[in-house]
Amino acid sequence: MKNLTFLTFASLLFLSCAEAPGQLRELGTLDHKEISGLEYIKGSGLWALEDSGNKNKIYKINEEGATKESITIKNARNIDWEELTSDTEGNLYIGDFGNNDNDRRNLAIYRLNAGKYDCVVSVIKFHYPQQKAFPPKKSELIYDAEAFFEHKGSFYIFSKNRSKGFDGSFNIYRVPNKAGDHAAELLGTLKACSNYNKCAITGADISPDGTKAVLLSGGKIWLLTGFGENNFANAKMEELDLGHVSQKEGICFKDDDTLLIADEKDGGKGGKLYEVKLSQLKH
Repeated sequence: MKNLTFLTFASLLFLSCAEAPGQLRELGTLDHKEISGLEYIKGSGLWALEDSGNKNKIYKINEEGATKESITIKNARNIDWEELTSDTEGNLYIGDFGNNDNDRRNLAIYRLNAGKYDCVVSVIKFHYPQQKAFPPKKSELIYDAEAFFEHKGSFYIFSKNRSKGFDGSFNIYRVPNKAGDHAAELLGTLKACSNYNKCAITGADISPDGTKAVLLSGGKIWLLTGFGENNFANAKMEELDLGHVSQKEGICFKDDDTLLIADEKDGGKGGKLYEVKLSQLKH
């Protein structure tokens, strides 16, 4: 009886250790330590990329975090790939708009056609018309971005505020989903919390049914609803605390309730794939 009791206790202890702190359920360890973008495409699976300093590749990964396929993008260089999104036809888009120093003049989104992800078929270039200096002064470092999604023929980009005296504010821009060089349209400004590590925006996605969107940070998710006809700047914004702080940079909807999240490996921690349900976070 004592042995059985010990084994039962040990089994429960093992299961509890497999759970991530806070609200997240840990699915597995990622093969790549700097995953900066995730996108789930029904019928195609889960896709990921890494940011600056890494190869011009995207990765198909399973839901334990293991890489099942690696695809080299032949005609695009990874300057600072920060995010992935897709459209309703299964075309995949790479957001090459990481801009830590706010000094880039070559921001771009690359389109990869559905089923053939090894070649960029069109380039959507854009710039922020409000930016006059490259870089601007430290109090105006608002032109970095790590989060976007495609919705009804437009990209919605959420800035990462790196300004001195961070106050949690971030801008929302719209760029048309068509080749060319576009002035990003400033739709408005929203505000998260004032703790940079917990609240700077690092990822985004919109649900398959198009009724809600999520923004990711190191320790929180913001749920956007009630945005009507793409009026994201006036959306209802609900803060959902994950109870777990790390360098989270990838988020995507698997279905209308289930989110997949990835964090970067840093100091022996992170580098994991997680799952969480919005319905559970809201309770």
